[in-house]
Amino acid sequence: MTQHLLNPSWRPYIVLAVGLLAVSSSSVMIRLAQTANAGSLVIAAWRVGLAALILTPIVLNRYRADVQRLTHREIGLGLLSGLLLGIHFGTWVTSLEYTSVISSVVLVSTNPLWVALASPFLLRESLSRVTLTGIIAAIAGVVLISAASDAGMAARQNAPLLGNALALVGAFGVAGYFMIGRRLRGSMSLIPYIWLTYGSAAIVLIGAALLAGQPFTGLSPDAYFWMTLVALFPQLIGHSSYNYALGYLSAAYVSLVVLGEPIGSTLLAAIFLHEQPVALQLMSLLLAGNADVGQTSLAQRAVLQLVGSALILLALVVASREEARVARQRTQAAAPA
Repeated sequence: MTQHLLNPSWRPYIVLAVGLLAVSSSSVMIRLAQTANAGSLVIAAWRVGLAALILTPIVLNRYRADVQRLTHREIGLGLLSGLLLGIHFGTWVTSLEYTSVISSVVLVSTNPLWVALASPFLLRESLSRVTLTGIIAAIAGVVLISAASDAGMAARQNAPLLGNALALVGAFGVAGYFMIGRRLRGSMSLIPYIWLTYGSAAIVLIGAALLAGQPFTGLSPDAYFWMTLVALFPQLIGHSSYNYALGYLSAAYVSLVVLGEPIGSTLLAAIFLHEQPVALQLMSLLLAGNADVGQTSLAQRAVLQLVGSALILLALVVASREEARVARQRTQAAAPA
């Protein structure tokens, strides 16, 4: 079926912004759940599993007919999307055990590169030069932030490269998830789609957690509290907002907006986990009068992080304007003469 944008307006952009704010809190909540001794695969499974359970009565009461009308192809693609989402959460959440929040988030946020490379072939969505330039600039920003980061407060300090590799695998998974979502959201309602993908992702992750010997029972109240918040805010509000936007905006653009997550996650990690960006570390040293304590190296890393953040923000602004311009052109072309 030919893919098209469904009369874009201001609403998808607002929903996408809300989703970005919600998802930015994910890494901090996950780290707090891990600190409370919850297994990473358990956290990931709880996240999508609880979201799917909450959606089930809504689907049964209001979308039963929509689910019954799904074709075998739509169900198959939805299950594949859930598998990729499970891989994304399983690897990314585990990466937070080994590397800092900022390193993990920026690496998993490289997904626009893989979406951009695959969209013309799999979705037949051509990229304008402006959007492609924005993606390249944002990826450059991600690389700069990653290069300037350290191990942070990760529970396991012995394998940061493993953590970075897991985060990168998570990027591949979420890139495929976004592209399938873009294809299916043109014909499927939001609630049935996310119910199918969240539910299948939960089955994959529950099986992985059981095979890994990570228990779901006997955890502390703090662990269940943080896992539940992850399911309610980053998952139900955040990822559902992304899936809503995929019905109106291109997969490349939605995945690009996700690149704003490292900035929000970094600020929240500094506040709640005391994983401060190097610019704040440098400022603290200067204010304390410790000018000789690694100041030169810290200053270099601070510049890298600040430039990287600026590139990401600039890319988001440029791509937003370009997406709105293309949407107006499509609307005008489709309007009767």
